[in-house]
Amino acid sequence: MKLHIPFALIFTFMALQTNAQLKAVAYTDGNQKLNGFAIAPVKKTPQTPGILILPAWKGISDHSKRVAQELAGLGYYAFVADIYGEGNYPKDTKEAGKQSGYYKSHPEDYQRRIKLAMEQLIKFGANPEDIVVIGYCFGGTGALEAARAQMAVRGVVSFHGGLGKDKSRENKKIKTKVLVLHGADDPYVPQEDILAFQQEMRDGNADWQMIYYGNAVHAFTEKEAGNDNSKGAAYNEQANRRSWQHFLLFLKETFEE
Repeated sequence: MKLHIPFALIFTFMALQTNAQLKAVAYTDGNQKLNGFAIAPVKKTPQTPGILILPAWKGISDHSKRVAQELAGLGYYAFVADIYGEGNYPKDTKEAGKQSGYYKSHPEDYQRRIKLAMEQLIKFGANPEDIVVIGYCFGGTGALEAARAQMAVRGVVSFHGGLGKDKSRENKKIKTKVLVLHGADDPYVPQEDILAFQQEMRDGNADWQMIYYGNAVHAFTEKEAGNDNSKGAAYNEQANRRSWQHFLLFLKETFEE
């Protein structure tokens, strides 16, 4: 008799099959010191793909580190990028808003920090021809910026990320696959931004997907956000699980081509 094991249980089992540890990595952008985290899978080759993780607006968190560890357990290199740099880490939401707002309005600086982190991921051992960039909230915006900058990556994934960009910026060709995982009730992403993003993907002749999760608001993957949807940001177990499965399918399709 053939045994059928639920997908979620397979993932849970695989994610636990690693003894790899996160390694702090210091790097720089000019005189600015940056502090990221890298992790390698137990079994690796020069062809092993890499995942670059762009954190939410408060910077590197336990959540982004857990994601890196889970990805290493699934056989990928992972690197958590430091976008803000030492001495600039937000102490509260007000500072987080100010810092993230700067990079949203200065996309060339955001793109440069992403590229520097990607260099560290490749230096750590990831195959430079098999890189995917993912991001959460503010980091989701960064993942889209990687696509807009036509970085040499196989795909980008935004988890409950901001979709907008300045209207004065040209819609360019999108050369990489794009996956947007979006809370259907996210109050922080206006319909205007959604429509503009979708038009951007069409104008760019992109291979893109946008998946909506019902009853989910902003930050639906983050347990630290609590579970009160009325606050606009809240964890949603079902949306978190489903979005992770959609993400893994995206990786499978992307890396097996």
